[in-house]
Amino acid sequence: MAERAAIAEALRLLCARIPTERVFTDKTILEHYARDETPDLSYTPDIVVMPISTQEVSEIVKICAHLKIPLTPRGKGTGVAGGALPIDGGIVLSFERMNKIIEIDPKNLIAIVEPGVITREIDNAAKQFGLMYPPDPSSLDSCSIGGNVAVGAGGPRAVKYGTTRDYVIGLECVCANGEIIALGGKYVKNATGYGLIPLLVGSEGTLALITKIVLRLLPRPTASLAMLIPFDDIGLALTAAEKIIMAKIIPAAIEFMEEDALRLVKEYFFLEMPFPTAQAHLLIEIDGSSEDELLRQAQEIVSLSTIHESNVIIAMTEQEKDRIWKTRRLIREAISKKSPIFLAEDTVVPRASIQRFILQLKNEFKKQKLTSLMFGHAGDGNVHVDVLKGDMPIEQWRLLLPSLKEIIYQIAVECGGTISGEHGIGFIKRDYLPTAMDNHAIELMRAIKRAFDPLGILNPNKVI
Repeated sequence: MAERAAIAEALRLLCARIPTERVFTDKTILEHYARDETPDLSYTPDIVVMPISTQEVSEIVKICAHLKIPLTPRGKGTGVAGGALPIDGGIVLSFERMNKIIEIDPKNLIAIVEPGVITREIDNAAKQFGLMYPPDPSSLDSCSIGGNVAVGAGGPRAVKYGTTRDYVIGLECVCANGEIIALGGKYVKNATGYGLIPLLVGSEGTLALITKIVLRLLPRPTASLAMLIPFDDIGLALTAAEKIIMAKIIPAAIEFMEEDALRLVKEYFFLEMPFPTAQAHLLIEIDGSSEDELLRQAQEIVSLSTIHESNVIIAMTEQEKDRIWKTRRLIREAISKKSPIFLAEDTVVPRASIQRFILQLKNEFKKQKLTSLMFGHAGDGNVHVDVLKGDMPIEQWRLLLPSLKEIIYQIAVECGGTISGEHGIGFIKRDYLPTAMDNHAIELMRAIKRAFDPLGILNPNKVI
């Protein structure tokens, strides 16, 4: 925690170097940056500053290093692991005004962007050139690419196309002493020295601040369809997903949703799936070069699912596909309306272990008479586990949380998985890192942190 005199000096220096209309100490503004999408967490910064260039970021970092003031980088605040919260106060550096798509280079299949760009906007810009940026977090209409890079975000299409880290081939960064470095570029191959780019992707702003990102793009498929398949229970849905993968069919996405989650979407957003009595659904997206090929794959998927084709919805138009996907993407928001305080986890297990993982958790939660909702990415084993506080007194809930997390993480590890698939460790999972990693690995991570940030000013109390 920085001393008040250091904060006052930081404010003086910031106002001397950054236009005052982008340096904030107003209580109302500070309160906004005290939260992200993590339920029941709030830490108020002393100052919020919004740079518009890498040079300004460098100046801000130099001030923090000189005065030993904590610096918390922030994108759009859509994270759910407390990664953008100023635990020790200090300065929040918001990248929201560094939001330019600098270049779409169709010759090299490259996009160069600033960290504050909304993820959907990158794909929209690429689309004009017949290209695509595949990673699609559920919050892609509101999250920033800088935040995606910070946590190595995934999304439904990860089953076929991979996650954010598979597309980052260049970075411009500001180090903890304010020095600016450039890594990688428009070239795809890079065997030059240590892999600093993969190290920084997923480091959650604890090693350096990313100010420019070079992304790989892909040719855009010319055809796609979405399938909605109902099942009598979650086990049958997950078995069908397993059969699809074993048949060497790799859809762009295979999402599973249990009935309780969809019921909340209907309750709060008046959207209902075509099979309202089904206990579970698979939402499958296929893409490729021709509709005939996609329909052939869809027919094969139906036969593997042992579901009569009359009970399957196939959406071909953009409007039909958006209607189905909108329901899926609103699940987390519907949960927050039902219970503003809830535990949101994104554990990941081997694909073949999803059913075992979910059934074990459901059994544990049932014993404790807790309401849980599960959905996620059947194609890559990433399960979103949400446990609702409901009417439980807040103090009782807070006492219960550590044991709930331990149960979820331990079962995930026992199933061959780990504690985060795409949300990162942030603040809320850092104490549980030993569940997933041995002590030597954690000490190596701490050594890396010290090498990059010897003063410990960059996003302190996160990850390790």
